[in-house]
Amino acid sequence: MKAIRVSAAGGPEALRLEDVPEPTARAGEAVVKVDAAGLNYIDVYFRTGLYKTDLPFTPGLEAGGTVTAVGPNVTEVKVGDRVAYTGVPGAYAELAAVPAQRLVVLPAGVSTKQGAAAMLQGMTAHYLACTTYPLKAGDTCLVHAAAGGVGLLLCQMAKMRGARVIGTVSTEDKAKLARGAGADEVILYTQQDFEAEVKRLTGGRGLQVVYDSVGKTTWDKSLGCLAPRGLMVLYGQSSGPIGQIDPQILNAKGSLYLTRPSLFHYTATREELLQRAGEVLGWIRDGKLKMRMELEFPLKDAAEAHRALEGRRTTGKVLLVP
Repeated sequence: MKAIRVSAAGGPEALRLEDVPEPTARAGEAVVKVDAAGLNYIDVYFRTGLYKTDLPFTPGLEAGGTVTAVGPNVTEVKVGDRVAYTGVPGAYAELAAVPAQRLVVLPAGVSTKQGAAAMLQGMTAHYLACTTYPLKAGDTCLVHAAAGGVGLLLCQMAKMRGARVIGTVSTEDKAKLARGAGADEVILYTQQDFEAEVKRLTGGRGLQVVYDSVGKTTWDKSLGCLAPRGLMVLYGQSSGPIGQIDPQILNAKGSLYLTRPSLFHYTATREELLQRAGEVLGWIRDGKLKMRMELEFPLKDAAEAHRALEGRRTTGKVLLVP
């Protein structure tokens, strides 16, 4: 079968389409024919070596498709089930062997491509809005990269929970997308100082929570946006790592809280995985959550897909299709 392989950390050119052996289903596993793999910024971190893994490897942590084989002791899925998953390496391929415990059977009315698009970013937005800081009426949150894959979903979920949403984006076109997803206010950080704008929009009071996937270039000003005892949620670093932190800064800026969460720890058990995925996929099925699936690239063009993502030429979800 065909799969994307990375033999040495590097730029997008490190992603190469190669022939590899087809996987077989071992005990507790199922083989999934991949209809689409989701592209996520964490794939860039692994490709560049920022996140370490053994070489060579097949990137991709998210896919949707159909079960073609099951190994011994599998009760969670059966051959023919339409499924989606995240958190298992190797999605940039025509076939993937996946622990059955990590597979979610898709509800009727949700396509495998929607499943591929929803799992990582949808459940990330879900835990951010519902668990890390459970938003409620009266809260105001700041969503960086509000027109990105997580950002558009997070804006929608924050509005579902009754919060006031302020988003940051780089262009007017992206601002329209963020407003369409429910953002009450949108700041063009390329033209405005987002910290000053947040203080103006909140009457100087600041925010209850900042959801920051950007990292290095937004970190300092994000802290300045928070009300006393507010929560800084750093869940990504698309602009680079923030470096060393002096905890005294959190005190000086108002006894702030800081967390660096990961989806893995919010779907650690099968019960929590099914509960979180069930809500997200149910909202998609019922039309309460709108997915923006902007671009599809053939699997062989994974390098070009990475260039588009890193070049900020994408909004919403990007899929790789074998």
